[in-house]
Amino acid sequence: MRREISKWYSPSLNKEMEIIAYGDYGFALLLFPTAAADYLEYERFQMIETLKPYIDAGKVKVYSINSINNESWLNDEMDPRQKAIRHQQFNDYVINEVVPFIKNDCNGEVDIITCGASLGALHCANLYFKRPDVFAGTIAMSGSYNLEDYSNGYFDEDVYFNSPMHYLPNLNDENILNEMRKSKHIHILTGQGNYEKPIATEELSAILNSKNVPNHAELWGFDVPHDWPTWRKMIPYIIETKF
Repeated sequence: MRREISKWYSPSLNKEMEIIAYGDYGFALLLFPTAAADYLEYERFQMIETLKPYIDAGKVKVYSINSINNESWLNDEMDPRQKAIRHQQFNDYVINEVVPFIKNDCNGEVDIITCGASLGALHCANLYFKRPDVFAGTIAMSGSYNLEDYSNGYFDEDVYFNSPMHYLPNLNDENILNEMRKSKHIHILTGQGNYEKPIATEELSAILNSKNVPNHAELWGFDVPHDWPTWRKMIPYIIETKF
């Protein structure tokens, strides 16, 4: 299995950022770390080993990037306005730098599916909902899709437009909605065990349903916690059954 690390100085973030690629063929699965983790988190927690059969078969090509959450919502020392600005800079980094890198690495157009768990689920879902013209879908696991859960009471325009639970109910742009309606890959999953918040998945799915946006939402059992063993089951299950 190809394993290749690349890095460049990001003009969006004004810092060097790494990305790792696994495999050679298939649709592109773009992984967002949980919490304040780095681009190797999925490898450390055996997710890549779990996905290896699909990577080796050429069904999926996996990319993992760094988070900047410790420079944003998880940094209690920062001014909240600066946190919101940093979040938007991260979005710019993904759209303007990571997406072109993936397309170049895949020698042209390729379906890119965003994917993440916990805080990574908010990022992956938010970026898909903001740019369904760029991404082909999302696999969001164990997420909260209300950015106020992380902003400690701070709320401004950037918080609003990065909080799917706020902006999606008011989204009436038919071009964006029609892009979402074309996707067969809006997958929202959660357990109902320790530290999970299944109501967040139910509420997000209900909003999408109200916009006639097809989505696949699943609540797993009360014995399914907010942890890596859960996510190591969820991603292969979606790849196996939905792609």
